[in-house]
Amino acid sequence: MAVSYKKLWKLLIDKDMKKSDLEREAKITHYSLSKLSQSKDVSTEVLGKICETLNCTIDDIMEFVPEEK
Repeated sequence: MAVSYKKLWKLLIDKDMKKSDLEREAKITHYSLSKLSQSKDVSTEVLGKICETLNCTIDDIMEFVPEEK
């Protein structure tokens, strides 16, 4: 299974936020944001900071999808 953060990007659009706003407000590194943009794994600490900042749950920002072969 692969991780998709499409829900996060849609949520940022709904909240009229840019990725740089999220980076600053959630106090996450540019490297972590870059990994999210590439649908790579990040720590639960990073995901927790994002959820706290956006006042949402993990289900609101990510989902597992089948890997393409």
